[in-house]
Amino acid sequence: MDALLSQLEALVLKPELAPLLSLVKGARNGVVYGSKVRFPHALVVREKTKLVLKATRQHARNLATFAIIYKASMIGLRNIPGGAGKEGRYDSFFAGLLGGYAVFGRQPGSISQQIVIYVFARVMLALAKLAVQPNMHPLSSLITSDSRTKITNNAYPVFAGMTWAMVMYIFRWHPETLASSLRSSMVYMYDSLLLPMILLHFLEFRGSETLFPMLTFI
Repeated sequence: MDALLSQLEALVLKPELAPLLSLVKGARNGVVYGSKVRFPHALVVREKTKLVLKATRQHARNLATFAIIYKASMIGLRNIPGGAGKEGRYDSFFAGLLGGYAVFGRQPGSISQQIVIYVFARVMLALAKLAVQPNMHPLSSLITSDSRTKITNNAYPVFAGMTWAMVMYIFRWHPETLASSLRSSMVYMYDSLLLPMILLHFLEFRGSETLFPMLTFI
């Protein structure tokens, strides 16, 4: 048995097999990480009910406070002295600016950051759609109907590819700038491929055997 393990270990450590084994181990790490995160999630939530309720309360309070500030600002801007008594074109922009700064900008906790990042992503997608709409900017006239259709059909695949291209580049050369949770996940799935791939490590599931014993045979 020891001789067989030695032969397998020597096979795994062969430099010419490293690219193939790195692909297999990368896929295995992805499966393990997804299983470790998703399956125990319900159990973790049940054990941390207080934290969940606290986060929910903060989320609701932030959104409610923002709504109050936004609506109050809209009313105030509509009724400023010398105004026309109706909503101006940029009233929503300035009301959102005030509410965003007061609620989310001055309280940069994890919940606030998650909300802002989510909204930012939606805003960028909306701006990308508006960029190819007719009469939206001085260059709109240069975009033909056929070009607009092609851009619309291919924009998201390009966006997805560029997003992953940039995150992998940043992870490779500037990992300290990424969020700690994202960085640790990427270290587990990608950086561990650079470690010596001995047989036992190749089959090791970092504590997940207790939850998924059948996966140890993959």
